Amino acid sequence: MHFKVKKFEELSTLELYKILRLRAEVFVVEQDCVYQDIDNKDQKALHVIGYNNNEIVAYTRIFDAGDYFENASIGRVVVSEKARKYGYGHDLIKKSIEGIQENFYTNQIKISAQCYLNKFYEKHEFKQIGEEYLEDGIPHIAMIKS
Repeated sequence: MHFKVKKFEELSTLELYKILRLRAEVFVVEQDCVYQDIDNKDQKALHVIGYNNNEIVAYTRIFDAGDYFENASIGRVVVSEKARKYGYGHDLIKKSIEGIQENFYTNQIKISAQCYLNKFYEKHEFKQIGEEYLEDGIPHIAMIKS
């Protein structure tokens, strides 16, 4: 798998379509969660796109401090169902962390993680802060990496 990091304006129409399709497949259909995915934050984000054989199979959007949370952040973390068995999620998080370090010059990163992924993010040195909360009907926790 290889990655590209792009500004919103650099995304082709086809890339944007495939990213939104992947996000809908996982967050809306697979997780059975009706929510407003198109939230006018994509324009501020950098988009970390994972390609395998020219197909988009992994994606996050990353933000500078103040554009989403007080700290830099990673969101919309998604790997296609058929690609999860290859460990691409870990590659994706590593690349997203690198993207924040290279573009926003910080190691302080905050995420809003689905609770069941707590151990996954701990492997990347994120630590839970605060209590569990519901976001779009799904249990989440805030996590920080410094």
